[in-house]
Amino acid sequence: MAEVARQLTPEEEKQSIRDIAVAAEAQTKVGDTFYLITQRLMLLGKSKPRARLIRWWQGWLEYANQTQTGNTNDGSSSEQHDSGSSSALKRPSGIDNSDLIDEAVSEDSALGIELHDTLVEGTDYILLPQEVWNQLYSWYGGGPVLARKVINTGLSQTELSVEVYPLRLQLHLMPKGERSAIRISKKETIGELHGRACEIFNLTPKKVSIWDYFSHRKHALMNDMEKTLDDANIQMDQDILVEVINNETEGGMGSIQENGSVYNGNVAVASSGGLSASKHSARNGNAESQLQNLNMERACGSTGVSTRGSSCGLTGLLNLGNTCFMNSAIQCLVHTPEFARYFREDYHQEINRQNPLGMVGELALAFGDLLRKLWAPGRAPVAPRAFKAKLARFAPQFSGCSQHDSQELLAFLLDGLHEDLNRVKHKPYIKSKDADGRPDEEVADEYWANHIARNDSIIVDVCQGQYKSTLVCPVCNKVSVTFDPFMYLSLPLQPATTRSMTVTVFTCDGSALPAAFTVTIPKQGRCRDLIQALSNACSLQLNEKLLLAEIRGHLIYRFLEDPLISLSSIKDDDHLTAYKIPKVLKNTKFLQLIHRREEGTGNAQSILGWKPYGTPLVSPISCDDTITRSDIQLIVHTMLSPMLRTKSSGAITTSNASLAASNQSRADSNTADQMKGDGDSSKPASFQKLPLQLVDENNACIDLTVGDDKVVKLSSSSMSILVFVDWSQKLLGSYDTSHIENLPEICKYGHVSKKARNEPLSLYTCLEAFLREEPLVPEDMWYCPQCKERRQASKKLDLWRLPKVLVIHLKRFSYSRSMKHKLDTFVNFPIHDFDLTNYVANKNNTRHQIYELYALTNHYGGMGSGHYTAHIKLLDENRWYNFDDSHISPINEEDVKSGAAYVLFYRRVDSERSSASNGVYSTVSSTHNFASHS
Repeated sequence: MAEVARQLTPEEEKQSIRDIAVAAEAQTKVGDTFYLITQRLMLLGKSKPRARLIRWWQGWLEYANQTQTGNTNDGSSSEQHDSGSSSALKRPSGIDNSDLIDEAVSEDSALGIELHDTLVEGTDYILLPQEVWNQLYSWYGGGPVLARKVINTGLSQTELSVEVYPLRLQLHLMPKGERSAIRISKKETIGELHGRACEIFNLTPKKVSIWDYFSHRKHALMNDMEKTLDDANIQMDQDILVEVINNETEGGMGSIQENGSVYNGNVAVASSGGLSASKHSARNGNAESQLQNLNMERACGSTGVSTRGSSCGLTGLLNLGNTCFMNSAIQCLVHTPEFARYFREDYHQEINRQNPLGMVGELALAFGDLLRKLWAPGRAPVAPRAFKAKLARFAPQFSGCSQHDSQELLAFLLDGLHEDLNRVKHKPYIKSKDADGRPDEEVADEYWANHIARNDSIIVDVCQGQYKSTLVCPVCNKVSVTFDPFMYLSLPLQPATTRSMTVTVFTCDGSALPAAFTVTIPKQGRCRDLIQALSNACSLQLNEKLLLAEIRGHLIYRFLEDPLISLSSIKDDDHLTAYKIPKVLKNTKFLQLIHRREEGTGNAQSILGWKPYGTPLVSPISCDDTITRSDIQLIVHTMLSPMLRTKSSGAITTSNASLAASNQSRADSNTADQMKGDGDSSKPASFQKLPLQLVDENNACIDLTVGDDKVVKLSSSSMSILVFVDWSQKLLGSYDTSHIENLPEICKYGHVSKKARNEPLSLYTCLEAFLREEPLVPEDMWYCPQCKERRQASKKLDLWRLPKVLVIHLKRFSYSRSMKHKLDTFVNFPIHDFDLTNYVANKNNTRHQIYELYALTNHYGGMGSGHYTAHIKLLDENRWYNFDDSHISPINEEDVKSGAAYVLFYRRVDSERSSASNGVYSTVSSTHNFASHS
């Protein structure tokens, strides 16, 4: 009988893969094969309590990196390998790449296996060298096998990338009208494409010519058989015309071939269709300048043949290492018509080298140089190294290869360009005046004139607007009105004035089970607002009040007794409770009942001890009365009585809870009176002592099951009396403690109401939330000139003057104490006819404020990672394109909107040509009522 091959231990697998990977990476070259391997979710863990979802590759890494505590097995089964230690991770199952496959397309496609179009390296898949894949495949099997080739990319064509998405081309056979789709590498030659076309349509090669058929127009004859499709500027989903030549047309092709050779003779590195992988580059300092010279020769030596390569504004930016955040912002600014026109003309005379707030003009010069490259004829992607170097010099926070916030970079660029191009060389000192009852129009014009006297640049001309800010003192009602400039609007994705908070209400007299109530309160409200809303929700009696407490680690972290405490200090992932207590309380302390239970390793011989769990209960105790240990037992019995199980049904129902509690409460009260009245230690037969321990002022635990009549000495330094109740398995059989175990968070992140799921959030709704009156946060209080003190005033913003280009930032990123969140909320923003007329507070301005979207940045993925792209409309072509670093591809207008939209760029439509809008703008828009968008 043949001996079964020994299965490798995790450590041996890790070492083997490491050695193979190091050797393979060092020898990577063009033409090598890499393989996609899924990072799809899999179940990892030997037992159900430890099972969790993890991605396949990460699962294997954890499996290979685990500490080996047991002996190696004989390799007969993976289950045996896990038996050595209860904590060992289970060996991953077979590789399953099916989630990478677009089955719907693959079934109907002649192209074979097709990947989903939106896969992201590092998130959906990783790339492994052939040797590493072969080894893993021999161990785990699976599939399907997804092999991809290494190609050279970049300006110098010395950077290596894996072509995950080869070109997908649509072949059109004329005059027959047949069509066929093929996949082919961008590094294949025109000759290879010609041969493939002839093979597919069964044609004689000598009688076939192929054309660049972009937008179904003959742009250039592709007759240079040695040129690559990359150099010929062929893009993803390109149309290729396959034309059968007859004798009549064959003789008339000389001039066309000659003209075509001018186009094909120029080097233009097209952006790749989704390249990804580790890049290995041999730097060539002259490559970039040589390409620029070639582009200039094309611009000067064009023969007038219409070619797609000669269109401007479709040049990509190479990713220099997590620079997609920069590339997306730059492309939006570069494609702002006013900036494109300004920086392509002579702007040098406006550079302000003396401005101490600027960058000596270097940022403006670097940006202008980059813009000219991106608008030069040709489609060769540009490496923005010089610009990034300047950026890192003046803004070190953007240096290195870390991912950053595209909007933060955009804000820095706009401000930095403004200071570098500020036409005001010496800023005068101007003291702002308060409105003091003057007409808003007069005050606004005065503020704007003062602003322009110190700030005058192309950025101000194009991007800066003005809003009215009104502050009202909550004490003396002093009103302060100012008019401030803005460069962009940061809009909340949820209404900013209200906040939903979930709080669990407990009783101290055992009259009801705990109940969770969700109430809506002002977002910047105070504890009194929350207490008022909870009082209404829980039908608080006139003789009761609520005591708020914050719970952390199953203990009371703090009582929120001050009604003026700001709720902004309470985060969404915190836990709050409210305790019903009598309203008239004098000289009282609060008994805190802390629940504990035994925790162990699952082995009866191994007990870790008593650990807090559940939610503490609270009951007031009068310091004027003599409190015995038996009294505390009765108080705890009263608090726990709603959770007492009945003998008949095993657990009381909510409907019977109040009755049982009231009966128990009366019994306890009578018992307590009897004990205090005659000193008799006799108790009712139903009385059952609970395992309670009281913590005295020396932090020692006192057993309350003995010495019923002993008086409890209350601490004079603390307002709380801590009592532990230890829940044994036997005691849990008498009480249903599920009501205290799962305390809900203030606001469960990611919860979306049914209405919100069905109705997309409108951009108009976000704007209205931004403009709504709100109290200032405590950290940003206003100094009232009348009170001579800092006050938490209410603030109201109104739009007063709108710019030519309106930049809108959607605030997708939020933070809590322990987590960072990204909101993937879909915002329904208008592409055409964004009507802001009725949002402008200056009613003397009768001009229609109609805007059209022309660019936006997108963010895909989570916080601190993900990927940025830009959607941009070329106004000359009236067509949208997706700018994904160096890859540029046309998109449909309906695909512009998505939940990834982050920063929107709108351009005002002139009133006299508003009728030329691509939207549905009409006279109805002039009477637009913004309430309809709510």
